[in-house]
Amino acid sequence: MLIQKIPTAPAPKPATQASTGTYNARDLIADGVQTTIQLDEKTYVLRITKAGKLILTK
Repeated sequence: MLIQKIPTAPAPKPATQASTGTYNARDLIADGVQTTIQLDEKTYVLRITKAGKLILTK
């Protein structure tokens, strides 16, 4: 009797910053105040407040 081993798919790798699209907001906002982000045909403004919080507006 011959036993055939069936290959299994490799286990999924844990998520890393690069694969999840994690970005440092200060790197995105070159002047330290605000930048624009486009999604499809819409433009949004991302800014860092004086308190260090992020605000995303249309």
